[in-house]
Amino acid sequence: MMNPLVPFELADRTATLLLGEILAGILEPGDFVGLSGGLGVGKTALAQAIINSLAGRECDVTSPTYTLLQSYDCAGLEVWHVDLYRLEEAEEALVLGLGGLSEESFDAIQLVEWPERLGPYLPRERLDVELTLVPQKEHARFVRFSGSPRWIKRLRAAFT
Repeated sequence: MMNPLVPFELADRTATLLLGEILAGILEPGDFVGLSGGLGVGKTALAQAIINSLAGRECDVTSPTYTLLQSYDCAGLEVWHVDLYRLEEAEEALVLGLGGLSEESFDAIQLVEWPERLGPYLPRERLDVELTLVPQKEHARFVRFSGSPRWIKRLRAAFT
């Protein structure tokens, strides 16, 4: 039994893909998952794993750094993969038509890289996944989860 509330190490890309499969198993329409961490820590790789698992097949999942948003139909479930790296102010998300990211009635699963760029528009009900590099281990990452009590319950059930 693993406690997902304690930061743990992902040894390599395979472990990241497995984490994506676990998370895909607990996601529901309307969920907001914030993927945080510096450049190159694996946010997009984790989003790819989640999307591929939800779709039940390999999808061409690329980083939406320049398009800001990619939408995927995953077996009838809409998934938005959003990258807010290029935003300088939170209000830009509204101007660009991304205001729905913070709406509770939104039906798509939202995987949002750089969610902190939403500032005051960041939804309260969300799962935060923070990835950081492990010193002296080239392919390893630490992962830390945080979220509301509802998310904590879902995480605990997924990891037992």
